[in-house]
Parts: sequence; structure tokens; C-alpha cells
Amino acid sequence: MAKLTQLGKHVKQPASPDKAVLEAVPNPHTDTDYAIRFTAPEFTTLCPITGQPDFAHFVIDYVPGAKIVESKSLKLFLASFRNAAGFHEATSLAVGKRIARAIRPKYIRVAGYWYPRGGMPIDIFWQSGKLPPGVWLPETGVQPYRGRG
Repeated sequence: MAKLTQLGKHVKQPASPDKAVLEAVPNPHTDTDYAIRFTAPEFTTLCPITGQPDFAHFVIDYVPGAKIVESKSLKLFLASFRNAAGFHEATSLAVGKRIARAIRPKYIRVAGYWYPRGGMPIDIFWQSGKLPPGVWLPETGVQPYRGRG
């Protein structure tokens, strides 16, 4: 088992994404291709220009290789963006690329559905790798913007 530093312990929210520790554990089914989905409907970060909060609904899908993301560390990593400033595009890709570096999945798709500021929602999509044949990956389930609720 991987040496985990956060699971089962009281851990403070990281001050920034750079200080967040994204941990991984061994994939218990390396002989099978399957999809894992994390949904973060209350993601927040700050606008780098105004300092005002920006809100997004993230859907993170991946097909693991040798490792899977430990979920508490992912929650802490995502929460670390609350006091960080970044444009929607940079933030969405930072989430996806950091997870990809941590676990080296066979496939990863990150969908960031950003709530409107100035009357316009911005949705950012990023993926890496190819979805293995036979793996069922449902739609993200997030409706095009009409109040998203």
C-alpha cells in the first residue's frame, strides 16, 4: 500500500495548489480497463483581475493505469484553488494536468463548467490519451447553461 500522509488524519486546507499534495494508491484492478469519475459541483477560485470568486462544476473522468487518485487528497487539492487566482482556462488545465502527472492514467478528461460572470458562462474541456476500447464513459451530465440547476 502507498504511504498516505492525509487519509485518516486532520489536515489543513493547502494554502495554494502548489502546496497541495495529490496522492495516489495502487490500482486494485490493473487487469481491467474501467472509468473513474469525480464530480466537484462547488469548485471555487478567484478572478486574477478583480479578485472576485469564480464558481465551476468540474467533472473529472479517467481510466487508471497502475495508480488511482486518493480521493481525500483530490478534495484538498481542489479546495486549494479557493484562494488562488487564475483564468478559467488556466485553472481547468492545471487541474487536469496535475492529476495526469500524479497518476499517469491511460485516459483522462476534465470538463470545467464555469458559471457566468458578466452574463457569459465559459466551459473548458481537456483530455489526454485515448479511451480504451470497451470502456463505457457516460456524458458528463451537466446541462448547457440555463441556470445549471
